[in-house]
Amino acid sequence: MILACHHISKAFGTDVILKDISFHIEDYEKAAIVGMNGAGKSTLLKIIMNELPPDSGDVIFAKGKTVGYLAQHHSRDSQRTIYDELLDVKKDVIQLEESMAEVELSMKNASGEELDKILQTYARLRQSFEDKNGYAYQSEIIGVLKGLGFTEEDFSKEVRLLSGGQKTRVALGRLLLSKPDILLLDEPTNHLDMNSTAWLETFLMNYKGSVVIVAHDRYFLDKVVSKIIEIDHHEGQVFKGNYSDYAEKKAQLRDIQRKAWMNQQHEIAHQEAVIQKLRSFNREKSIRRAESREKMLNKVDVMDKPLEESSGMRILLEPDTVSGNDVLFIEHLSKSFDGEYLFQDIVMDIRRGERVALIADNGAGKTTILKIINGLLPADTCELRLGAKVHIGYYDQEHQVLHDEKSIFEEISDAYPTLTNTRIRNVLAAFLFTGDDVFKQISELSGGERGRVSLAKLMLSHANFLILDEPTNHLDIQSREILEDALKGYTGTVLYVSHDRYFINQTATRILDLTEGGLNNYVGNYDEYLEKKEHPSVSSSGGFRTVEEVSAAPEKPAGKDDYLRQKEEQAKERKRQNQIKRLEERINEIEERLAELDELLGQSDIATNVSRLIEINTEHEELDEELLELMEEWESLV
Repeated sequence: MILACHHISKAFGTDVILKDISFHIEDYEKAAIVGMNGAGKSTLLKIIMNELPPDSGDVIFAKGKTVGYLAQHHSRDSQRTIYDELLDVKKDVIQLEESMAEVELSMKNASGEELDKILQTYARLRQSFEDKNGYAYQSEIIGVLKGLGFTEEDFSKEVRLLSGGQKTRVALGRLLLSKPDILLLDEPTNHLDMNSTAWLETFLMNYKGSVVIVAHDRYFLDKVVSKIIEIDHHEGQVFKGNYSDYAEKKAQLRDIQRKAWMNQQHEIAHQEAVIQKLRSFNREKSIRRAESREKMLNKVDVMDKPLEESSGMRILLEPDTVSGNDVLFIEHLSKSFDGEYLFQDIVMDIRRGERVALIADNGAGKTTILKIINGLLPADTCELRLGAKVHIGYYDQEHQVLHDEKSIFEEISDAYPTLTNTRIRNVLAAFLFTGDDVFKQISELSGGERGRVSLAKLMLSHANFLILDEPTNHLDIQSREILEDALKGYTGTVLYVSHDRYFINQTATRILDLTEGGLNNYVGNYDEYLEKKEHPSVSSSGGFRTVEEVSAAPEKPAGKDDYLRQKEEQAKERKRQNQIKRLEERINEIEERLAELDELLGQSDIATNVSRLIEINTEHEELDEELLELMEEWESLV
């Protein structure tokens, strides 16, 4: 075991963040910490790194183990170049190399015993140099830099002049090259494109140490980790397997808990109904039975209702009109900046019902294409035709369509002036803005909050053609899954840019891969795209398919045995219900007859007629006995 967290708790004021979190990490194990935004994932990493004190609990590292930590944001202002910044990690290797060079020089004038000592020193230095992969350290640095998306032209740039995302990538590169025994990574894929993320996956899968990752990239987690540490409602739970294994087990647990609670609620209601029915028989024995059942019911340990999914965000995408079959046609699309072409002669054709993902390396022009379609940027050349009754709804990753000077409420009310205040508040509540939150200025919102406002506007647009630029940015995993479900249920057409491969896998019916050669078309989701890229003999065109054609898989017909079993069970249930009905009818008849007999016994002429009294009492006793038997049978059936 390399790391253990025992009963970690943390609160900020009255806000509980973590409550009694415990888990451990084994040597070479790869694990992920998952949970909603604000669940406390980054807080837990800071506690592990002793950057925050826990209110209670302990963090224990194995003796002598080294730890490396990547925080989400970096403001390193080094005047070194990118290459020299990573080269600094290898200074011990460089010192060994320099020492070896000095020893080599000293060999020239040495002989005899002195030379033997020098050779021993050189052998020791060389062994240490080889152990540290000294002969390949420069190529190792270049490999990491290129893997993280830097070009050779970038190597000479000063770190202090880089963007925040680039600085984070430099910090990640330093960390990977330092090779600590355990890596703690907070959102390592945030500033990586698909190729760089795939490179990092391979690097971490082969890493000779332990890794703990906080990430929203589910595809990445599926590839890398074998343990999931979930933080949900402040508490922790550990699951074996990757993200998909965890999601499946979590869904099964939720289903089991929900069914168990519903079954218990059903049984309680059933017992209460039986007790009421027994009391209604108004016989001493039936009342005693009712009281006995009531005592048993009071001893039942009633389950708490399972907590619902905690995201609360609700997205319902519904187009107001149906577009024509041809939604968008583009040809001869070209765009250049400062005389250099970003892309040339692009052709694109999108049909109604498709969900098309546009993918490419960073800087290839994906966002530019979306902006040109939306009329926010002019093209150098372009023939663009929208189909009949096409109504576009646009989600901008930079949220430039939002107005910083407005409040959230004003942003919605100004865009949709016919909505009532109540309707606006209800919509904003669906996107987690309640109470006075609706009066926050757009300029004061976080990236995630801006994203939710943009999604609210998108939902209200009732557009039949959605154009989305990185819609999952700043969304936690649960919110991403909610958006996925909304898009899969959407009957309009979608064109989007995303680097979230899991999201693409779940939603895309076709992928357009933007390369220097133009747009390459692949029918299917992300896994199918990868398969077709690896095996080019598999057709990558395949024409167009609607959502219905892609998602509608023929249901496997129920087997004959299943059908017969179902029919048999239905017949048994009908028989049981008929028996209960027959018993209740007979019980009612007996009770009515017993009431008549009781009334007869009270009549004066019967009281003096001995033979009649014997006859009535005999019938009464027989009916009492039959009633008891019927009630016992009824009780066993209900």
